[in-house]
Amino acid sequence: MTAFDNGIALQPAGERLLRGRTVPEWANMVGPFGGITAAALLRAIELQPDVHGQPVALTVNYLAPIVEGDFEISTRAVRTNRSNQHWLVELCQDGDVKTTATAVFGVRRDTWSDTEPARPSVPAPAEVPVGPDKGPTWMRNYDMRYVTGAIPDAGDGESGSSETTLWVRDNPPRPWDFAALTAVCDIFYPRIYLRLGRLLPAGTVSITVYFHADSDTLAAQGDDHVLATARAQQYSSGHFDQAAQIWGAGGRLLATSHQIVYFKG
Repeated sequence: MTAFDNGIALQPAGERLLRGRTVPEWANMVGPFGGITAAALLRAIELQPDVHGQPVALTVNYLAPIVEGDFEISTRAVRTNRSNQHWLVELCQDGDVKTTATAVFGVRRDTWSDTEPARPSVPAPAEVPVGPDKGPTWMRNYDMRYVTGAIPDAGDGESGSSETTLWVRDNPPRPWDFAALTAVCDIFYPRIYLRLGRLLPAGTVSITVYFHADSDTLAAQGDDHVLATARAQQYSSGHFDQAAQIWGAGGRLLATSHQIVYFKG
């Protein structure tokens, strides 16, 4: 099992209840990497025997830090329609709710399709050096190759843009699935670091992932790098929002995400 599989490993603990455990490989500055938590919540739904369709949207709200040790995830199918299914999910430790989520799963159908944004024009992954080994522990579980907007060094100063674009895949390489796609939507360090050119307390409060790829598209992606890009839009009153795109082989848009982040400073 890879570090990612260990991070989202869940065991049955009762009706609609699964038990997992934090692993040190996914440690962040406070608690585990938010992306691995979101991926575990999605996997909890995927493991339900009555799951209907494939992931369409997932919203995760981070209520309080998850401490080292066991946790439990409860799931509830709120409503199942012909084409979609709605879920409520909670992650608890010792009876204390730490994370909540809602999700929509749906049956994919062949329809007219189009992608309005264009994938950024960037060098191939092999032409971009692997990023420096710095940052929280969880970053070592990814092969990150920054095209623009790498983590700033001391003395870099402020930037007029918050945009980061990088090639990324699991380290070691692992075939893409919906859980891995969920986690990589949260791969970006806080945008305010780049704007101000320094680190300061910051963390995601809520993230929503929209899945544009189906399981066949992810299977075709294999374990290749995906192109991830993100930028913030507004900083005010201790919060900022950021939008991200995840691009796959052939310029296919695999997922988009939006999140709100708190900061101090």
